[in-house]
Amino acid sequence: MKKNVSLEEAQQLLLAQAAPAGERQIFLAEAAGSVLSRDVVAPLNLPPFDRSPLDGYALRAADVRQASAAQPVALRVVEEVRAGFVASQAVGAGCAVKIMTGAPLPDRADVVVPFENVACRGDLVCITEPLASGSNIIYAGEDVAAGDLAAEAGTLVTPPLVGLLAALGMETVPVYGKCRVALFSTGDELLEPPQALQPGKIYNSNLHSLRAYCRMVGAETVTLGTAVDEETVIAARLGETLLQADLVMTTGGVSVGDYDLLPAALRKVGAKILFHGLDMKPGSPAMGAVCRGKPILALSGNPAAALIAFELLGAPLLKQMLGWKNVLPQRVGAILDDDFAKTSRQRRFVRVRLEAQGMQLHAKLAGSQSNGALQSMAVSNALLDVPAGSGPLKAGQSVEAVLTGPLA
Repeated sequence: MKKNVSLEEAQQLLLAQAAPAGERQIFLAEAAGSVLSRDVVAPLNLPPFDRSPLDGYALRAADVRQASAAQPVALRVVEEVRAGFVASQAVGAGCAVKIMTGAPLPDRADVVVPFENVACRGDLVCITEPLASGSNIIYAGEDVAAGDLAAEAGTLVTPPLVGLLAALGMETVPVYGKCRVALFSTGDELLEPPQALQPGKIYNSNLHSLRAYCRMVGAETVTLGTAVDEETVIAARLGETLLQADLVMTTGGVSVGDYDLLPAALRKVGAKILFHGLDMKPGSPAMGAVCRGKPILALSGNPAAALIAFELLGAPLLKQMLGWKNVLPQRVGAILDDDFAKTSRQRRFVRVRLEAQGMQLHAKLAGSQSNGALQSMAVSNALLDVPAGSGPLKAGQSVEAVLTGPLA
């Protein structure tokens, strides 16, 4: 067992225990939130034919090469074609076809003139300026060409990707299987809402936050409530979770106090402890283990410490098990807008809210940086990564941040 490891080493130790779930084929309507298990190669051109992007007239550029306001060129409108239909004939010399947005371009037409740029007289349309061949045309395969890579394996299926795959005529898609996470907390002090709050007790927020995090990443969850601070009870709960899930996540009982019994309980069920302790704050008591081929991540009982460690360790682990291609959190540069007075003898992650101001990101402190503070977690969307040995941070200096949510 390794002790007090760096964040990066802890990430690698855990990720080495995680492999994506098996492949399954699901209907496109159910695919959002899943991850592609194979590359998707476009089976057809998108769009499948040359088409008009606007309402106008399809014609030959050669016929209007000499057109001007002083000497308009009059063309005979021979038919109309709307979206979903095709022209019955090619466009001949001196002719035009009235065309609607999305309709296929008639044969021999190589330009579309917008309605608002022409004058009509009966079945004639007058063009007052020349247009280059290819103007106002969307060509077949302009978006995606047949045989092109449309989406890579490891890509999260988002609503726009669902639309792209539907446009390519796909009814089902290959995705990685679901990952089930079992969650429980330890601690005699914990109550579940809506139980009446009693002296010395607190509500168990961690279980609810972590379940929400897991679901947002795309995992299924099963929660097994709270285990009291007794080694045999915690060991029994671990045994239950290992039977029900692919990944076990716990909060509480991982420090070095008399009632921090999770390490002993892990050994009792035969788990191999990969590391105990992170060289960072908050979240330093975290543990990683593996038992029966299943990863176990044990987090601090302090809410902010637990959630920050989840962002940095739990989310990458889950994403790898779900098949994501990029699992580590994104890092960005920013300008700090506030002073942060504390020195950081140990590597520290500071809750901030990032906002874009022009082309530059600015970081504002999100509030209390206490291990137990939840409101600052709720309003933050990033964590400043402050290196060990740093003095107080000053407003205006450049900083590096780990994204944990969408930019404001």
